[in-house]
Amino acid sequence: MTDDTVITARDISVSRGGEPVLDELSLTIPSSARTLIQGASGAGKSTLFSVLGLLSTPDSGTLKIDGDDAATLPERKRAALRRNHLGFVFQDFKLIDDLTAFENARVPQEHAGELDEDWLNSLFDQLGIAPLTHRLPPTLSGGERQRVAIARALANRPSVILADEPTGQLDPQTTDDVLDTLFSVHETFDTAVVVISHDTQLSGAFDEQYTLADGTLNSGGS
Repeated sequence: MTDDTVITARDISVSRGGEPVLDELSLTIPSSARTLIQGASGAGKSTLFSVLGLLSTPDSGTLKIDGDDAATLPERKRAALRRNHLGFVFQDFKLIDDLTAFENARVPQEHAGELDEDWLNSLFDQLGIAPLTHRLPPTLSGGERQRVAIARALANRPSVILADEPTGQLDPQTTDDVLDTLFSVHETFDTAVVVISHDTQLSGAFDEQYTLADGTLNSGGS
């Protein structure tokens, strides 16, 4: 892996029920890029997100993160790569309702066994959510919960943030705010951002754009 590449996928294939979902798909994610992957419902976006995020293993192909072929590593090492190099932002936020915003953001550090509350405090400041530290997720707006989710994704200083439909439940103004936040994260923390979405209105805001169709990626937006 070169210094300016965070993920390299080569010939990734996944089948479900004998039908190909991803068909020898290849993708390189540069550390400097904001990457958008679009596709219609059922095109395999969730499967691709799961594979890139080391949440599932492909049937074949290679997936290099930090120089290791993660597709063939045992789960313990895959979990370490996931924890140390990847941050996740989910469409439904996946915050824990009975933990405060700050406690939610701290969860990845607890899993890693390395707490750094100064770093989390700085994230909350820079994301504009410092006043929300002690609030519970059910009391927050969609945009506020998404920012807490972004803070959680950055908790362990990942190389790349993978965002699955991060604006799917948000109104147009909040969508713009969340995109601005993600792009600010990219600039401020030198973190690659990969957004996987069906939302065609996101086109034009990203450096790298791909369309997922028939199990493969094509350059350019949909």
